[in-house]
Amino acid sequence: MVFFELFYGSFWETSETKSQGDIGRASLPPRGWNSYDSFCWTITEEEFLQNAELVAQRLKPHGYEYVVVDFLWYRKKTIGAYTDSYGFDVFDEWGRMVPDPGRWPSSQGGKGFSEVAGKVHSMGLKFGIHVMRGLSLQAFNANTLILDTTTGKAYEEAGRQWRAQDIGIKERTCAWMKNGFMSVNTKLGAGRAFLRSLYQQYADWGVDFVKLDCVFGDDLDLDEIIVVSEVLNELSRPIIYSLSPGTNAKPIIAKEVSGLVNMYRVTGDDWDTWEDVSAHFNVARDFTAANLVGVKGLKGKSWPDLDMLPLGWLTEAGSNDGPHRYCRLNLDEQRTQVTLWSMVRSPLIFGGDMRKLDDATFSLLTNPTLLEINWFSSNNMEACSLSSSGKHSLSNHTEDKEKINVLETRVLALRSCKDVKANGWSTKVLDNNVEKVCWEENSNKRKAPFCLNKREALSASEGEMVYQHQNLGRLHLLVTERTELCFGASSNRKLTANEISRGSFSRCRSHANQMWENYNGTLMNSYSGLCAIMDFVRASSGGIRSWLATGRRGEIYLAFFNLNNQVTKMSAKISDITNAIHATSSKCSGTEVWSGTNLGAIKDSISMSVNAHGCALFVLNCT
Repeated sequence: MVFFELFYGSFWETSETKSQGDIGRASLPPRGWNSYDSFCWTITEEEFLQNAELVAQRLKPHGYEYVVVDFLWYRKKTIGAYTDSYGFDVFDEWGRMVPDPGRWPSSQGGKGFSEVAGKVHSMGLKFGIHVMRGLSLQAFNANTLILDTTTGKAYEEAGRQWRAQDIGIKERTCAWMKNGFMSVNTKLGAGRAFLRSLYQQYADWGVDFVKLDCVFGDDLDLDEIIVVSEVLNELSRPIIYSLSPGTNAKPIIAKEVSGLVNMYRVTGDDWDTWEDVSAHFNVARDFTAANLVGVKGLKGKSWPDLDMLPLGWLTEAGSNDGPHRYCRLNLDEQRTQVTLWSMVRSPLIFGGDMRKLDDATFSLLTNPTLLEINWFSSNNMEACSLSSSGKHSLSNHTEDKEKINVLETRVLALRSCKDVKANGWSTKVLDNNVEKVCWEENSNKRKAPFCLNKREALSASEGEMVYQHQNLGRLHLLVTERTELCFGASSNRKLTANEISRGSFSRCRSHANQMWENYNGTLMNSYSGLCAIMDFVRASSGGIRSWLATGRRGEIYLAFFNLNNQVTKMSAKISDITNAIHATSSKCSGTEVWSGTNLGAIKDSISMSVNAHGCALFVLNCT
């Protein structure tokens, strides 16, 4: 029998106004539908509007209001085109992406998404799009002019017109989409003008929600996040500002952006595997404990985002095909996912094809208790789990006494350079004048330090990189002095939520992902501006979790989560629950949501056997 002792620790409490009519953007966690999990990049105008109509009919009454076209809506669906192909994108004379007219016929004649947005608005919904960082490689190579939105003409400064190759930073292309998009130099007036022209166009189309990708987590581009926030703040049209993905995102980094945006991903892509679902528990705990849920954001509030809900009728990641299979999570696992998302107050964005929405999925998405918790609960926190002896334990006993496997992996990871742990590197010069940079293990003097060989960063070939002077003083880090394998910080492919982000070695090149600056004991990556540390990552194959929240009518929500592969009996004392939320009474009654069990008057504790990968959700009334 697993026993929970719940205690009052650090938990957040917002001054949430309990009304959808609040002034401010994202005053409550946004809800909606996104095309990615069911269509990847291939969705057409007809398919999108069919889904939007069904969202309006079936989900809008439950607070789902945003319908979002995910990435590559500007890519022609033809032979040779895929998620990282080159040469298939449609853009205008100013280097701005426009919808592929083959898939989005109403966009012809320079109308962009105007007609689609108008139809979405007529349904009582709001329209959103996915966009990538900065400037496309195609527009860069075409060297398009930059639009000055204040004049309607080409941007001019210092007596000349400015073009894409003046602002694009080719060595900072998105690490996992090398043929796609690159950062722009926001220190230049022309760079800021280009970003302003993008978001002005989205506003002109009637866009209400923008999901900006490849700018957060390991792909951090703080300069672009800031400039886009400033542009959106100035626009007359309110637009929800969302960031993606959140690979390796940590609260210390999130605190730098939470006030600039309205929601931001805190994991890699979430797909329908148990490993992805269970990977969210530590992240959810860390972001709630850091008081980052529902804090001040761009003209409203901001919310850590656990990613879309991949339920129902889906496709595969990176696929060129539309939806063709059902969600691989069983019902217990699906309940665990939607319950955790609600207890954390994450945005709820459904990813399945609405045209094949089954009753079970619809019931999960519209469960009134979950939706009430998601919008109106407070004091949300993970409770600590302890063994019956009172000693802290990561391993919990189940009915068959199986132990939990906890694996510890040592990885090179990225953290904010403000993190005190980042200052752990030192330089060593060997007899042959080879310089190494080494991570000093303070806790283990007997263990040889981890070292990499330093070498001045390679110069780019002519035409490969515009700002070649930016390489001065930057380093490549090699396994040995004789190899040509350099250390890169961010993954060259999109990671899922359960994958551990770690650096990798590949052929040395001029990409900023492989360039480092070594000063004051830190190793700062030139791609993301984050610093490398040696870290220990713990991955558990099971365990138990418990979450608490309070409702707006005084009710208490208690969730048990069983991450084990077998049924586990879990229990919590009523006195510990009420103490955690500063309630004075220990007389409670309640129900369990998923089984419908009426608990009646509860004496001393709540106890229930929870299925493998499943959860129990209690609504308690204590007087």
